[in-house]
Amino acid sequence: MKDISVFVHVAEAKSFTAAAERIGLSRSAVGKSIVRLEDRLGVRLLQRTTRSVSLTGEGAAFHERCVRLLADLDEAEMAMLSHSQAPRGRLRLDLPVSFGRLHVLPVLNEFIRKWPEISVSASFGDRYVDLIDEGVDLAIRIGSSEDSRLMNRFLARHRLVTCASPAYLAERGTPRNIDALAQHSCLAFVHGGRSVDWRFNENGQARVIAINGRFVATNAEALRDATIAGFGIARLATFLVSDDLRADPQRGRRRWCTHSRRLSFEQALVAEGAYIHRCVDRGLAAGTALGQRRDFTARTSD
Repeated sequence: MKDISVFVHVAEAKSFTAAAERIGLSRSAVGKSIVRLEDRLGVRLLQRTTRSVSLTGEGAAFHERCVRLLADLDEAEMAMLSHSQAPRGRLRLDLPVSFGRLHVLPVLNEFIRKWPEISVSASFGDRYVDLIDEGVDLAIRIGSSEDSRLMNRFLARHRLVTCASPAYLAERGTPRNIDALAQHSCLAFVHGGRSVDWRFNENGQARVIAINGRFVATNAEALRDATIAGFGIARLATFLVSDDLRADPQRGRRRWCTHSRRLSFEQALVAEGAYIHRCVDRGLAAGTALGQRRDFTARTSD
C-alpha cells in the first residue's frame, strides 16, 4: 500500500523530487518504490525523462483506481477515528468571494466553536485554483469540476434571477422578451478575463445571450450595487440578492423589480438562506471528517 501511495504522489507531482519532498522520503527511496510496484505489476507506469515524469496509458488507468482506493481507505480510517477522538488540525478553505463572505463565514463561526481544536485558514477568490498544488483541503465552487483527482459532492443548485431597479425600468421600460434585452443596458460579470454569457430556457429550448453592456465587473457584489443604483439589468445569484428582492420595510415596496411574471424564461425566486446554511454546514463537516481534499459545488440552474 505504501508503494501505491508513493506512485499517486509522483503521478500528481509529475516529479520524483517534488513527491519525495511532499511525503518526507528521499528521492532514491521514491524511485525504488516505483520500481518495486512496476516489477510486481509487470507494466511500466511512468515515462521518465531528464526533465519530466508522465503517466503511461496503463499508469493513467492504474492511477485513477488508486486514487479511489486511497480515498476509500482514508474515509474508513477517519470514520473509525471519529468515534474515538475529536477532529483537530488546520483546515484550509478556498471560497468564492461573495458566497464565501455572505454565507460561509457565518457557518464557519459556529463550526469553530463546535470544534475548538480545529483552526481555519480561508482564502477568497473567484479563480479556480489547483487544490493539490495550493495545499487546499476543501473548496466550495459555483459550477462544475472536472478534476478527477478530487472528491466532489453536490451541495445545492445555483439559481439566477434577472433584475433591475424600479428607477431603471421607469426610465427605460421593461423588456417583454429575451430579444428585447438587446435594447437595454445589460451588466456583465467577468470571469476568467471574459464576460459571462446569459443562459435562458425559453419554451424548453436553451438560449445563450452574449452581453456587451457598458459596465462590467469582476465582483458580483459590485454588480449588485450597480444594479441597485440603476446602471441597468443584471443576472445575479439569488444567494446575493434575495434580501433586496424582498419588501423594503421602510418604504413598503420592493427595492428591485424582477421580471418573473413578464418574461417566460425567468427563474422563480427562492427563499434559500437557511437551506444554504445547512448545505455549507454539511460540507464543512464532511470535509473535516474525511480528511480528504474535496471540491464542493453548487450547479447553475438556467
